Amino acid sequence: MTIAVRTLDDGAWISVNDSRQVSVSDVWTLSRGVFCDCEPAYVLLEAFVGVSVDGSIVFADAVGQCLECGTRDPIDRLPVGRVVDEEFRPYDPEGVQWRVEPDGERASRE
Repeated sequence: MTIAVRTLDDGAWISVNDSRQVSVSDVWTLSRGVFCDCEPAYVLLEAFVGVSVDGSIVFADAVGQCLECGTRDPIDRLPVGRVVDEEFRPYDPEGVQWRVEPDGERASRE
């Protein structure tokens, strides 16, 4: 099965199979990670800078800002949805998301 994923409209959308599916206008809840010290962090995405698929999971690279503390940083590999039975199913932005941490930072915490 092949799906086409890309960013559209200067990073405002993630398109899956030529259909706008995920918008930067949502606030994502990040439960842990290296984005900021807020737990959970409520992050408004400002732009998608990349998108990829690993297995059935669709990941976005984005820039976001924490609504509580104001931290503005990139987010690498934020899971935004998955492919089930050849159909894209977006994750709920308000649901708690587990950030994928960079390997170096994860290793230094262990």
